[in-house]
Amino acid sequence: MRSPFSSSLLVFALAFSVSSLAWGQDARAQSATQSGGDFSDNTQPQTKVPTGVILVKGAWSSASDSVTPLPEGGNVTNNVFRDQYFGITYALPPDWTEKYMGPPPSDTGRYVLAQIGPADTFKGPARGNILITAQDMFFTPLPAANALQLINYEKDNLQADYKVERPLTQTRIAGRSFTFFSYWSPVAELHWYVLATEIRCHAVQIVLTSRDTKLLDSLMLDMNKMELPAEASATAGTAGGAVPVCIKDYARDENVIARAEPVFNEHRVNPVPVRVIIDREGKVKHIHFLSAFPDQARAIADALGQWKFRRYLLDGQPVEVETGIMFGRAPHPAGNAATE
Repeated sequence: MRSPFSSSLLVFALAFSVSSLAWGQDARAQSATQSGGDFSDNTQPQTKVPTGVILVKGAWSSASDSVTPLPEGGNVTNNVFRDQYFGITYALPPDWTEKYMGPPPSDTGRYVLAQIGPADTFKGPARGNILITAQDMFFTPLPAANALQLINYEKDNLQADYKVERPLTQTRIAGRSFTFFSYWSPVAELHWYVLATEIRCHAVQIVLTSRDTKLLDSLMLDMNKMELPAEASATAGTAGGAVPVCIKDYARDENVIARAEPVFNEHRVNPVPVRVIIDREGKVKHIHFLSAFPDQARAIADALGQWKFRRYLLDGQPVEVETGIMFGRAPHPAGNAATE
């Protein structure tokens, strides 16, 4: 049986495997052009959907409006990565680019925000990969309450063929607090530098991968030109100020004045993690479905439109609150309690 740790880090591991597969399977193939992948000139699929076949979209991310920034809404434009939700701006190193977009959010709240690699014009002696991910701390099934605890858990649960190179330490990137450690694979001769901070109740991780530690040190130094919100910290991430205050489990019974249950037309067993922003009057003003079928999203949105919360006061003044609600079945026993 797959362990909760291996299941919850599936997206994380898959994203890491992009670098590992490109580098670790055969060191002799480093300069060879492959069919597909990060370092290939051939990005056309070899297998096409047969004529007459219709692909039906399953559970997907969506939102109640197109104005409010979403975690997965970041992108690279003019060689600058920007994510308005997290307040991140990062000018890519010269001759680095984003070739491929990440997958949609998982039902445990794992995001691949950006996957950055050397462009065709890159002339360095060694190549590498920059991966930026986020884990929604409202929905993680792992025994972690913040970015520091999450990265510590990941370090302690590396597979046997990975070795820790540098222990967990606190460092500063762009004037903000990060937790850092590094590990490597003696077989693949790959090194990983892992940096984590917390923003808006998400553990944001920057993972640098290469065979060349000098390149990794250079990339890590380059991260200092990144712009981050003031709240970024290895243990904080409660937002506030210009963005809603981030409170886990605010949708407890004692905070809900009125509630309506969603009415589903079809029976499904998938978990539906939902982030909501509650306005100063206690009404739901924004709904973000991390993973939901369209009919589920409609039913839950109709129900949440009838919810009313107690106003949250900060320094005696009502403020907006961002919180998470799990509808349906939680993805793992260790996850948050589900609303049936």
